[in-house]
Formats: sequence, structure tokens, C-alpha cells
Amino acid sequence: MAVPKTQRGKDRREQILRAAETVFGELGYSEASISEITRQAGTAQGTFYIYFDSKEAAFSELVAEMGRMTRTVLSEAAAGAGDRLEAEHLGLRAFLRFVAERPALYRIVEEARFVDPAAYRDYFTGFAAAYARQLQRAADAGEIRPGDAEVRAWALMGMAKSLGERFALQRSTDGLDAVAEQAYRLIRDGLEGPR
Repeated sequence: MAVPKTQRGKDRREQILRAAETVFGELGYSEASISEITRQAGTAQGTFYIYFDSKEAAFSELVAEMGRMTRTVLSEAAAGAGDRLEAEHLGLRAFLRFVAERPALYRIVEEARFVDPAAYRDYFTGFAAAYARQLQRAADAGEIRPGDAEVRAWALMGMAKSLGERFALQRSTDGLDAVAEQAYRLIRDGLEGPR
């Protein structure tokens, strides 16, 4: 893949990626075509190949982009948190809003499980490793109870992923803060009832 050197080239590549996001998100990988992507982008089919070697390359780039964007959104949301629990609350709320605003990217990552298993695995394992480090630091600082940081990271990611599929993909951002609040209470308090 050629890396654009000019702003015009960067803009064109971005235009093609946004069109690919729409097409893959709406049609799925197998039904999407380069001709449909370039039609959506308003560019010639040959232009696609200046920036991407194949449909697969554009798809994989979108999976990697979702990973970068998700980490950025969550980092920015949690930046002002006073502790790990507040970071969990702010991060979950930001994640659900992000999924609602960019549902095509979310669907692309989910489809990557079958289309590009390596990209799918890298997306989740990279995210989980960073998450586990954050949780371990919080446990070491006494912000949360000690426990297996890797298990916790995967469990919390699974919760966010499922909530995204059920609520953020199936409705607008309306009501997502209430969903995040309920999930946060579960994270904070657990399921144990009063004794």
C-alpha cells in the first residue's frame, strides 16, 4: 500500500476508507465490492488500487482503525477520572456512544472474526493487554480489590461488547447513559445482595 505524500492523496485515501466503512458495514464483506466502494467514494476504481492492494487490505485497515479510535475515545473519556472505578464508568459510557455513532466500524470488527481472524485477534488481545495493565496498576494503588487483571480485562470487555451489540447498535444514543449507569453499578457493587 502506498502512503500518500500529499494532502490531496491523504484526503482521497480517507474518502475511500469512509466509503469502505459504509459499504462493508451495510453489505458485509462478502457482498461488498471495490466497484461499490469507489462508487460511494466518487472516484475511479483504479484510484482504489493506488492506496489499497485489495478489498481485504481496506477491510483490515478499518479493523486496525477501529482499534486505534476506540483506544483514543476511551483514553480521552477516562482522562479526567479520579480513580479506576470512575474511569470504568466514563469509558463504558464513551464506548457505547462511539458504537452508536459508528455502527459500521463496530460491525466490521465483528465480521473480522471470520474474514480476517488475525486482525480480529490482534484487535482484542492488544486491547486486553493494555486494559489488564491499567487494572493491575489500579489494584496495586488500592483503587480496586486485588484480582487477576487479565481475567478482569476480558470480562469487562465482554460486558462492553455485549452491551454495544444489544443497546448501541439497536438504538440511537438515547438511553445509553442509563445503560452505562446500570452496568457501572454492577461493576462497582457486583451481584452480591445484602447480608
